[in-house]
Amino acid sequence: MLLRSWRRGNHEAFDRLTPLVYEELRRKARRYLRGERANHTLTPTALVHEVYLRMVNIDRVDWHDRTHFFALAARQMRRVLVDSARARHYQKRGGGALNVTFEENLVVADRSRDLVALDDALDVLALQDERKARVVELRFFGGLTNEEIAAALGISTDTVTRDWQMAKLWLRREMKREKRSDE
Repeated sequence: MLLRSWRRGNHEAFDRLTPLVYEELRRKARRYLRGERANHTLTPTALVHEVYLRMVNIDRVDWHDRTHFFALAARQMRRVLVDSARARHYQKRGGGALNVTFEENLVVADRSRDLVALDDALDVLALQDERKARVVELRFFGGLTNEEIAAALGISTDTVTRDWQMAKLWLRREMKREKRSDE
C-alpha cells in the first residue's frame, strides 16, 4: 500500500516507508558484504544508499507488494556490486582460481573478480533459463527466502528449491569451464 502511494507521488507514504525498508535493506547488504574482503570500499550503508538512488529514479514501476520491491532491490544491488567490482579494474575472469562457494542459503564470492565472473555466468544462465538466474539473483543479492522468491516469481517453493539446486550445479560447471578457458 505504501509503495503504491509513494509511486503515485505521496511524499508522506515515502516518509513512512523509508524506515521500514531501510533496515531490511541494510541487513541484506550486511549479510552479503560479510563475504567480501576486509578492505572492501562499499559499506552496507553506502550500498543501500546507492540502491536507493537507483530505485528512486525508476519510472512507472507498479509495485505489487513488499516482495516485488525487494526483488527489484536485489537486482539493483547486483548491479551496484558488479559495477563496483568492474570499476576497481579487475580483469574479467582474471587469473587465479575462482573462489565461489555455494552454501545452503547463500552464494559467497570471496573476491571482486569472482563476483564479476559470477555475474557473467548468471548472464549466460539467464539466456538459457531466465527463471533459474532470477532465483540465484534473488537469493544471492537480495537475501530472499524460498517463500519470498516463490511469491516474487509466481512459482511454488518446490520449484524454487529445484531451480536453486540446478542453478548451483550449472554455475559450478560454467565457472570451472570459464576458469579452464582462461588458463
